Amino acid sequence: MKFQLAINLERMSPDTDMKDVRDHTLEMVKMADAAGFEIAWAAEHHAMEMTIAPNPFQILTWWGEHAKNIRLGIGVVNAAYWHPINLAGEAAFLDLLSDGRLEFGIGSGAYQREFDRMFPGLDQKDSYRYMQEMLPVVRALWKGDYEHNGEFWQFPRATSCPKPVQDEVPVWVAARAPITFDYAVQNNCNILSWPLTMPMSEAETYRARLDDAIAKNGGKYDGRWVMMRHAAVYETEDDRQNALQSVRVQLGQFGNLMTQTGDVINGFPEEVAPEDLEGNFRYDPATLEENLLFGSPEQVIEKLKGYEALGLDGFIYYASMGMDMDQQKRSLQLFIDKVLPAFAEKEMAHAG
Repeated sequence: MKFQLAINLERMSPDTDMKDVRDHTLEMVKMADAAGFEIAWAAEHHAMEMTIAPNPFQILTWWGEHAKNIRLGIGVVNAAYWHPINLAGEAAFLDLLSDGRLEFGIGSGAYQREFDRMFPGLDQKDSYRYMQEMLPVVRALWKGDYEHNGEFWQFPRATSCPKPVQDEVPVWVAARAPITFDYAVQNNCNILSWPLTMPMSEAETYRARLDDAIAKNGGKYDGRWVMMRHAAVYETEDDRQNALQSVRVQLGQFGNLMTQTGDVINGFPEEVAPEDLEGNFRYDPATLEENLLFGSPEQVIEKLKGYEALGLDGFIYYASMGMDMDQQKRSLQLFIDKVLPAFAEKEMAHAG
């Protein structure tokens, strides 16, 4: 099981200096790169300070110039916001500049509030149709001249300029629903899953959905499956309490965006009280500490063994959860120093 990093340019307050946030993400990526993490993931989001990500290709190009080994993951572009020729070219240009380190992730978006501004009239529940039309078009443009007459996009013969450096760019799809697992397996895409704050049983449900999708595809699937969790490793009670408080605040803002329960002022979502949220949100501290990748190094190792047993090919350490930047670095350093060796030893034993 390989380890990967997801991190956002994240401002929880207007008092936080934007340049400090910018520099913090690069420091974290360089730490992960030096520790042998496989991929650094950047998102696409618009008009929100908690995830400043108007174009993931820009920040990944910057990270890639300073972190020379880690692969660069788009996690993920929202297909409905792009034109296929534009998206194919941007992705291929990142692959060129990074000497073939692109991991191309595509999805259908999360927040209706964002759609209301970026694509008025489009219901988030219908956006998967744009993703499913977009992906084969991008793949075709990477190969050469291609003409398209689809439901959402039409254009005469064109190609991606430049072409990717890689012969086959790894493609990732964000999947939680059975229909998306089916699509990913049928189209030989790698799969990113995020159980939000749900318990381990949710991850087990995704394993079952993947198995069902593979069975429906005649047992054929060569893709990879990774899972993401908010992560905090700590050795002091202060850091433990700070992590739990930070994630509760951030999840309250996230819940606002998911349910449109509160307002967003100058890019900062109001925090929604836990009792006002339903469904996929679990907010009490004890449950969060149990469900998320929270704990001492020893506790985190035990949790990761459970994910490893599910057959994951990779685990994404999701660093952005409202914690202050110094504690984020302490947490990642503890993970590198005291968690990674347990899995490196397993890999060496397996190879032997």
